[in-house]
Amino acid sequence: MDQTATTEQLRRKAQRMRRLIIEMLAAAGSGHPGGSLSAADIVACLYFHVMRHRPDDPQWEDRDRFILSKGHACPVLYAALAEAGYITLDLLTSLRRFGSPLQGHPDRRKLGLIEASTGSLGIGLSLGVGMALAARLRGSPSRIYVMLGDGECEEGQIWEAAMFAPHQKLSNLCAVVDYNRLQLDASVEELTSLEPLADKWRSFQWHVLEIDGHNYEQILAAFHQAQAVTGRPTVIIAATVKGKGVSYMENQLKYHGSVPEKPELVQQALSEIAEESSL
Repeated sequence: MDQTATTEQLRRKAQRMRRLIIEMLAAAGSGHPGGSLSAADIVACLYFHVMRHRPDDPQWEDRDRFILSKGHACPVLYAALAEAGYITLDLLTSLRRFGSPLQGHPDRRKLGLIEASTGSLGIGLSLGVGMALAARLRGSPSRIYVMLGDGECEEGQIWEAAMFAPHQKLSNLCAVVDYNRLQLDASVEELTSLEPLADKWRSFQWHVLEIDGHNYEQILAAFHQAQAVTGRPTVIIAATVKGKGVSYMENQLKYHGSVPEKPELVQQALSEIAEESSL
C-alpha cells in the first residue's frame, strides 16, 4: 500500500495488470478475461493505495484482507499479487496448469498467501463476515474487502450474509459489486434482474455508495468514506465495463470465459492497453 500514490500512478498500475491478464490468459489458452479486466481499476486501488498489507510479511496478523468472491476473475488477483511483489512475474504463465499454485479459481491450498479459496459463487461475503468478526474479537484494525460479481448476487447465500453483517454492526467490512451487467449466459437483466440493487442493500441496512468503477477519484473517495462509517458495513456498487481496455472485448458476452483465439487478437489487446497506458 502507498497512500501517496496518485491517480495517474494507479491508472498505470492497472494498465500493467491488464497487460499481465492478457498475457497469462493467452499462455493458458483458457480463462475469464471480461470480469478480470472490468475489476482491474478497483483492485489496483485496493492493493496500491487503500489496503494495509506487507508483501514481505504476507501473514501479518493486522493486515487488511481481500477476498475475490467471483473467483473466476482470479487473473486480476494474480496480476495484483505479482505487481505488489508477492509472487514473481514468471509464475503468471503457469496459470491453470497442473501443479501450478495459480489455479483457475483461487485455491489457498496451492497459494497460501491468499485469504480464501473462492469461485464456488456466493461464499465470499460469508467468509468476509467471519473474518470481520474475528478481527473485531482480536481487537485488530484489519479491514475486510470482498469483491462480488453482479451475477453472483443472484446467489441466496449473498443475501444471508448481507442480512447478518449489519446485525453484527461490522463497519470493518466493505463489499464491492463489480456491476458490469454481463454473466456467463446472458446479461444479468435477462437472467435475474438485480434492480433496484442499491435499494436492496439499503433495505438490509448497509451503507451504500454508487460509483463509476473506472473513475479513480470516485473509487478512492468511496473507499475512504467506507473507512469512516461506523456501526454498519459498506457496499460499493461499481458500474464497470466487461472487458474494459480491449475494444473487441468490451461489453461482449463471449469474453466472459473465452480468451483471444488468434495471436493477432492477443497482440491487438496488448497494443490497445499499451496505447492507453501512454496517454
